[in-house]
Amino acid sequence: MRCVPLAQNLWTIKTGIEALHGICYELRMMGISIDGATHIYGDSMSVINNTSKPGPVLKKKNNAVCYHTVRESVTMGESLTAHIDGDENPVDLLIKVIRSGKRSYCK
Repeated sequence: MRCVPLAQNLWTIKTGIEALHGICYELRMMGISIDGATHIYGDSMSVINNTSKPGPVLKKKNNAVCYHTVRESVTMGESLTAHIDGDENPVDLLIKVIRSGKRSYCK
């Protein structure tokens, strides 16, 4: 099924944005102001394109909720989504079994 990775990535970004809202709220309560947008990097080009440009029709309600939460954050300027190549993604060290050449590149 081709829509599963899109749905999982949207859910992950939505969860990150909700955590970001909580952290920003706590910092504001402590008197610390935050300027600028949060940069969100992903290696799935379809997710980056769908969150940057409006238009996809999502048939499942939970996917639509995740999409609109992410899209709203991008439209308001709270976050910016950008593509990062899978070979240059440092997060892969934590979630995938990778070759030694890439491990040394990410150090």
